[in-house]
Amino acid sequence: MDENELEQRLEHFKDVCRNEGLKLTYQRIVIFEEVAKWRDHPDAETVFRGVRDRVPTVSLDTVYRTLWMLNAMGLITTVGPPREKVRFDADVSPHHHFVCSRCGAVYDVHCPKLGPLDAPDEIEGVGQVESVRLELRGLCRRCAGNV
Repeated sequence: MDENELEQRLEHFKDVCRNEGLKLTYQRIVIFEEVAKWRDHPDAETVFRGVRDRVPTVSLDTVYRTLWMLNAMGLITTVGPPREKVRFDADVSPHHHFVCSRCGAVYDVHCPKLGPLDAPDEIEGVGQVESVRLELRGLCRRCAGNV
């Protein structure tokens, strides 16, 4: 993770919290930083282990509640189907994901051809679309033996 990019995400996080009247607690900052510093979209347990190194008294419940609050505020997003272990992504810019169907690794896909996708007109009768993301699935280079 580029240090400048991490700082920009952290400043955006702080600005949004201030604008929403949300206290900038040390725990919240550390939890957001833990998500933001990784490119591999950590799950809640991974975030918890990283945060616990800096805040030994943090609970897994606090990490989960904070992650879902950050998600509701649009500061992070979730990646992957809900029935599996949910992963979190601090890069909320328009992009897509490749998920390895064997090991579960998640990679960002920034591809202008795929660009930001619009919901098809056929969705109008189903509901109101909040976001459109493409998730590509297959074998990563390591699992496919092409390392």
